[in-house]
Amino acid sequence: MATQLEIFVRALSRLLGWIYTFCWSASFYPQPINNFRRRSTTGLAIDFPTINVLGFVCYTIYTSAFLYSPVIRHQYAARHPLAEDPTVRFNDFAFALHAVVLSFITYTQFWPFIWGFKVSRHQKVSKPVAGLFWGSIVGVTIVIFIVLGQSPNNGYDPYSWAWIDVIYALSYVKLVITIVKYVPQAWVNYKRKSTYGWSIGQILFDLSGGVLSLAQLLLDSSFQDDWSGVTGNPIKFLLSNVTIFFDLIFVVQHYILYRDAEDDSGKDRNPSDRTPLLSVSDGQPGRSQICKLDGGQSKKTQRLLDLATPLFGTRSMLTATLFPGLPACNPPVPGPRHLEILATKARRQGSWAQRLKSIWR
Repeated sequence: MATQLEIFVRALSRLLGWIYTFCWSASFYPQPINNFRRRSTTGLAIDFPTINVLGFVCYTIYTSAFLYSPVIRHQYAARHPLAEDPTVRFNDFAFALHAVVLSFITYTQFWPFIWGFKVSRHQKVSKPVAGLFWGSIVGVTIVIFIVLGQSPNNGYDPYSWAWIDVIYALSYVKLVITIVKYVPQAWVNYKRKSTYGWSIGQILFDLSGGVLSLAQLLLDSSFQDDWSGVTGNPIKFLLSNVTIFFDLIFVVQHYILYRDAEDDSGKDRNPSDRTPLLSVSDGQPGRSQICKLDGGQSKKTQRLLDLATPLFGTRSMLTATLFPGLPACNPPVPGPRHLEILATKARRQGSWAQRLKSIWR
């Protein structure tokens, strides 16, 4: 008969499992929603959703096999006699299946003919990620052939090459993908010196899920007094640690390094593709010219224009009040990209007056 402590620990384990499942599942929503609102994928590295789809397909197969395959469960019990029950839970499988669907939706947002989103022509899958994608598939296929060729009974002997080794191969693919998939996004943020267009919400959910997943695994293994629950489920243990490590990097980028960074989506395109921040008609229909600001004041003036327009109602009133001598702009007209930046800032800024004072000191 189960003791009260055992009942409590099992209940706590399941509670942790469902909470981290919720956090990790919720982490897949902020980015596609952000893309949908902006009608653009700028700021998101395409390598991330591309490789994510394969990773979570592998993880779905892995979790479903440990939950529902009698062969895999028998082979696991034979190799881990002190902890015959795998530490994979139904919430792991539910999370993996949900992640496949959401990752694929995010990936399809890079297809303009489906969503009509703005996608930079430079947003292409990198060669290293493409190599990892196809190399992973080839690697798992090789393991399958080894099991069929080396096992004395076609993979059913748990003490030789067995089908559980194929499942472990899928888990290692997922682990490698998890390590690699964060690198392109961190690199894109570093190159742009900005996290604009990339949602920090997914990282906060992801970080919470990683901590809780690790806590559940350690709780289960310590209660069974057998740490083979960790070694027998290496993907879950390592995934949590890798996730926490990279999430902390993203938190530092967003809240410390590039906290005040503005939209720089133009950096992802060639100069000829960029929309000028300020333009003014030259008197001929359909033509405009860049509003060239004066030397060292240019950047500061543009930032003031970004932040101060709502205080004065219109751009012309702002210019007439603060910058009566602004050259070649009568009045300056913001371009489409500038309006997008302004709308974002309007949602984020708490006090316009204090922000203006801090910039114009």
